[in-house]
Amino acid sequence: MDADTHTVAEVFPHIRIVMGMVIGLGVTRLLSGVARIVQHPRGYALYPVHLAWVAMLLLMLIHFWWWEFGLFQIQHWTFGKYLFLIGYAVILFLMCALLFPDSMLDYKSYEDFFISRRAWFFGLLASTYLLDVIDTLLKGQEHFARFGNEYMIRTPIFFALSIIAIFTTNRTFHILFVATALIYQASWILRLFDDIV
Repeated sequence: MDADTHTVAEVFPHIRIVMGMVIGLGVTRLLSGVARIVQHPRGYALYPVHLAWVAMLLLMLIHFWWWEFGLFQIQHWTFGKYLFLIGYAVILFLMCALLFPDSMLDYKSYEDFFISRRAWFFGLLASTYLLDVIDTLLKGQEHFARFGNEYMIRTPIFFALSIIAIFTTNRTFHILFVATALIYQASWILRLFDDIV
C-alpha cells in the first residue's frame, strides 16, 4: 500500500471496522450468555461475582469501542499498530468466551466454572491493563498526560489485584474486587471519557 495515496480519514474507518467486528463478537457472546440464563434460569446455579464480571466486561467493551475513536489522531499507521489493536480486541473477546463457555456440562454451577477458569480470565484481565498503557501511548503524549497521576496509580493496582485473583478463591476478595472494578470503571468513564473530543 502506498502511504502517500491514503489519508488518515481513509485508513482509520477501515481499522475501526475490523476492531468493531471483534468487539461485536464479544458483546454477542455476553448477551447470548445472559439470554441463555434468562431462557433456562434453573439450568445452573448463578454466581453473583460471575454476573458482575459479565457487567464489567460489557462496560469494558462498550468503553473500548468509544475510546478507540481517539485513534483518529494517529497520522502514521503501520501494520504493527494495527496488529496490536486487533490483538487487544481479541483478548477482550477471549475474556467474554471465558465467562460463557460453549458447554457447562463439566461444571456444577457458574461459580464452579468461574473459579476453575479464574487463572485464564484474570491473566487476560491483567494483560488488558498493560495493553491499555501501550494503547494510551499510541494516541500521543498529550493524550497520555491527560490522565495524570491517577492513571499511573490505577493501572498497577488493578494489575496487581488481577494477579492476586488468579491465586485466590477467597469469596470476599472476589466480591470486593469486582465491585471496586465496576464502580471505579463507571467513575473513570464518566469523569474522563464522557466527551469523545
